[in-house]
Order: sequence, then C-alpha cells, then structure tokens
Amino acid sequence: MSIQAGSPAFKRINRAMVFGGFSTFALLYCVQPLMPQLAHQFTLTPAQSSLALSVSTFALALSLLFSSVISDRIGRKPMMVAAMMGGAIFTVASAFAQDYAQLLVLRALLGVSLGGMPAIAMAYLGEEIEPASLGLSMGLYIGGSAFGGMLGRVVTSVLSDFYSWRVALAAMGAAGLYAAWEFRRSLPASQNFKQGQVGVAALVAGVRQHLSDPGLPWLFALAFLLMGCMVSLYNYIGYRLLGPAYGLSQSAVGLLSALYLLGIFSSVWAGRLADRLGRRNVLWLVMAVMLGGLLLTLASSLVVIVLGMGLFTFGFFASHSVASSWVGRRAQEPKALASAIYLFFYYMGSSVLGSFCGTVWSAAGWPGVVALLGGTLCVGFVIGVKLRGLAPLPAPTLAAV
Repeated sequence: MSIQAGSPAFKRINRAMVFGGFSTFALLYCVQPLMPQLAHQFTLTPAQSSLALSVSTFALALSLLFSSVISDRIGRKPMMVAAMMGGAIFTVASAFAQDYAQLLVLRALLGVSLGGMPAIAMAYLGEEIEPASLGLSMGLYIGGSAFGGMLGRVVTSVLSDFYSWRVALAAMGAAGLYAAWEFRRSLPASQNFKQGQVGVAALVAGVRQHLSDPGLPWLFALAFLLMGCMVSLYNYIGYRLLGPAYGLSQSAVGLLSALYLLGIFSSVWAGRLADRLGRRNVLWLVMAVMLGGLLLTLASSLVVIVLGMGLFTFGFFASHSVASSWVGRRAQEPKALASAIYLFFYYMGSSVLGSFCGTVWSAAGWPGVVALLGGTLCVGFVIGVKLRGLAPLPAPTLAAV
C-alpha cells in the first residue's frame, strides 16, 4: 500500500530524506569553496584543483549503477545507511591527507561510498509514496540536498578562513555521522520493495530496457547538462570574486552558497506545480529561468551577479526536481536502475563539464565560461521543449503526465 501525504509514515520518510539529501550534498560538495586554497597549498591550476570534486562525482557516477543492482538484492534502507556512514568516515579521513594525491584517493572512495544513496533514495520514494504525492516528496528530498550543499559550502568556507581546510573537512565528516544516525532512526523499512535479480546480466538488461524508452534517454541527457552547468558556475565564480576586481574573502564567497536556500523552495514548489500542471508543461519554463540567471552574471555589478546566481540556482533545483520525479514516474522495473542511470549522467556532467570549464576559465575568463554554459543550457532547453510532445505511457502504468 502506498504512503499518502500527511500520514505519520510520510512525515518520517521526508524527515529522513532531508537528512539523506543534506549528507550527500554536504559531503560531496564541501570541497568546492576550498578549491582556491587547495590550489595555493599544493601549487595547482584551477582545473587541477577541481579534481578534488570531479574525482568524487566521477566515482559516484560509476558506483551508482552497481549500487542500484545490489540494493535490489539487499534492500533500500541498509544500502542507504551504509552509504551515508561510509561517506562520513572518508570525509573525516580526508582531513588528514598528507598530500594532494592522497586527498584525491580518499575523495574517490567517498564517491564510491555515496553511490549507494541518491538513486536508491529516488527508487525508495517511487516505491513507497503514492504517485499523486511523489513530486512533493521528491522536492523535499532535493530541498534537503540544496540545504546540504549550501551549509557544506558555508561551513567549510568559514572554518577554513578561521582555522584550516582540514578542520573544515573534519567538522563536515562529524556532521555526516550524525546525519546517518538520524536517517537510520527515522526512515521506515520498505513495504513495497520487491527483491530483484543481481548481476551483470541483470544490469545490462535493465539499462537496455530504460534506454529503449522514448522519453527516459532525453531526461538522462538533461541530467548531464543541467548538473554540469550548476557545478561549473559555483566552481569558478569563486575565482572571479576572489580576484582583484572584487577582492572578496573566502568566507564571503562561501556565503553565496546561501543562495541554495532558493533551491529548497524551488524544488518543492516545482514538484507541487508539476504534480498539478504536468512535468512537460513546467520543465522547459524553469530551464529558461536558469539561462536568464546565467546571462546576468556577465554584469560587472556584484549585486546583479548575485541576483543572476540566485535565479540560476532557483531554476536548477526546480529543473532537477521536475526531471527526477518524471524519471521516477515513467520508469518501469527495475526502478532503482532508472534512477541510477539518471544520476550517473547527472554526476558525470558534474565531473566532465566541471573540470573542462577550468580550462575554459584559464583561457577565456568568465565570458568564456558563460558562453560554454549558455550553449549547454540552450541544448537542454531544446530537449525540454521536445519532451512536451512525449506520448504518455498506457494508463495502467500511471505514466508521467
């Protein structure tokens, strides 16, 4: 029986998922504002310093596919709890890295561990929550992710300013351990989980099935484009604002991550709107907001730059909320694998575009970064418009609308 909005189980699930989203994003992206410091300490280029984040997202992307298959055998909750505990432990260990190579190895292990969380969470929600409330629940999970991404960046920026990046990472790891405990305590055991096959053959068959759907591959492509743009913006805006033209402190740049609070609102708002109006009618619109915000960051005024970042962030989390819930509603079994493929492309976009933009920044500065990201978003916008004509699945499957 599916869980309805407003029920005690619904509230427990959403409480747990807020902690889960917080932990995943906080631990994964807490190194983002530290990139200039790492570049200075270890004598790195901007592209090289971005590897502290890119190796994690790349390892996570690969881990996602196999984690989803394993979870079909051992269950959703045990997999997610183990992922959160492992991520927290590797974050604490990163604080004691003796050189940059060691830091990269630990960050890669963190990515492998966290691969057991995002797609499994999406699959759990798709299995347990009634379809009419799935957009809201997915929006709350993504809102927790936005809060984690914001708090992780702000805390590490402030602590690194007053102490060091090592203290900052140790503090984030401790917070991750607490989040894992709260998650385990709050999340109800699965009621609608059905044990599936496990193995490479099952993985290949599941991938083939999802890629044959006329809509899912376009949503997977959108995940790559949207997340690649989001990470690239926040990766390199810090270099611009720390430079002589603005001269902001590390803490001030880190506080810009408070704009993620807009994502907490927009993900829930967009989820509700998509449940009411249909995902095909909302997705392209919120991507247009994202593109408009990006163009505003070309201004020389700091106020206008911050406004543009806010619109961009608002549009990103709204887009991600709509697209990910669409995958959850449209995908057939194995659902966890469909979510994993979506997030595989999501984090690959973070890794590939996030690192490539470092080269663009070094060669062409901020205008070059905006040109690359603007072109990428235009491709995404075309996909969003194309999806408006996607034929729904037959009614018995409760197709995406």
